[in-house]
Amino acid sequence: MADASALRIAVIGAGWAGCAAAVELADQGHNVTLLEASRTLGGRARKVEQHGRTLDNGQHILLGAYAESLRLMRKVGVDLEKSLLRLPLQMCYPPASGGMHFVAPTLPAPLHLLWALLTSTGLNREDKMSLARFSTTARWMGWQMYQDCSVSELLQRFDQTERLCRLMWAPLCIAALNTPPERASAQVFLNVLRDSLGAKRAASDMLLPRTDLTALFPQHAADFVAQRGGQVKTGIAVRKIRKTGTNWELECGAGETPDVQLFDRIIIATGADRAAKLLATLEGADTPPALPSFGYEPITTCYLQYAPEITLPRAFFALLDQPELGHWGQFVFDRGQLNPEQAGLLAVVVSASGNAIELDNGALAAAIAAQLAQALGLPELAAPLWQQVISEKRATFSCSPGLARPGNETSIPGLLLAGDYTAGDYPATLEAAVRSGVLAAGKAALFT
Repeated sequence: MADASALRIAVIGAGWAGCAAAVELADQGHNVTLLEASRTLGGRARKVEQHGRTLDNGQHILLGAYAESLRLMRKVGVDLEKSLLRLPLQMCYPPASGGMHFVAPTLPAPLHLLWALLTSTGLNREDKMSLARFSTTARWMGWQMYQDCSVSELLQRFDQTERLCRLMWAPLCIAALNTPPERASAQVFLNVLRDSLGAKRAASDMLLPRTDLTALFPQHAADFVAQRGGQVKTGIAVRKIRKTGTNWELECGAGETPDVQLFDRIIIATGADRAAKLLATLEGADTPPALPSFGYEPITTCYLQYAPEITLPRAFFALLDQPELGHWGQFVFDRGQLNPEQAGLLAVVVSASGNAIELDNGALAAAIAAQLAQALGLPELAAPLWQQVISEKRATFSCSPGLARPGNETSIPGLLLAGDYTAGDYPATLEAAVRSGVLAAGKAALFT
């Protein structure tokens, strides 16, 4: 039996799943080669350079419930206190919009939710009773459904009020699953609520990155792998996978050759569409594995730069999106409160943004700026100094009820998958990606 530390493992794709797999394998002493087609680590959660500034390709929120993400960040040396702004669970709309104000205090669970409910504003007695009924019944059910359905149907079954659905449940569903409630999985939504609202108080905390997403974890992960003798190669696109006996070979683009030529294991940690194309190239196997077809949802982030003295009363607000009025924004983040170097920069998120991106970027940015000016009662927000719209058209899979998702293992021993689309409790989130990477690494390290 070969020494486990001698396993040569290629991880294709340096998004959060690939980085998680590479870290786990390198930590176990395996010889890891991490390959990324682009020049920037992080996949669909990475930094981008725009206007001479470092932005993200999308604004993200992590949760205190993201146990695996936080564990691996600590492992690779991330200072969580400095890198993440920890806020209590909250759903607050700007005062000028007359919306809801819901903030959980630092009390033990579930008292923090009870107190937040009792002291919330913008909800009437019927709304509050509706929310309490949902929480109590979901806990009694063990956060499990006998048969999956849409989130909209779930909310109807729980007799949730129209106002509560509009101000609380629909925004949370879209933010967590990036899928509209009418076609989003109720079971996956309950899974997220179980691990956040239904767990200890810290699990419901909202964690806002103070640094760019590549620096938050992927770059630390790459350094961790390199320090343990692994290889991290960017700008190398794998074109074909070939099985030769008990080994694996990778065919890359012209002039793009990894240092290691033969591998004992392969982990494909790209997006589902790219993984399917790679599997279709597989040579040396009778029947190449196939992936199910996924629908996709876009996410758009609109960056608006104002004078440095422009700041919001809170680090972020929920926004009432009304597309029929040109109000596309769902959340606005004050990046200056996260990083002083970004003073005056606001990031507005439009999840499930398929209709919004039918507009050209200039028109969408102008509409969002006008929405902010009205919602926040600050007319000057209608005229930003500069703007940048970034859309990830295939940001996540469409998280529909009963969706079949593949496991980490394929039908061919030694060939594994990692990514937020693989089987798991969570929707396409950073935590889902990291969990998948960890699972794939564990299976890859097993001897067959």
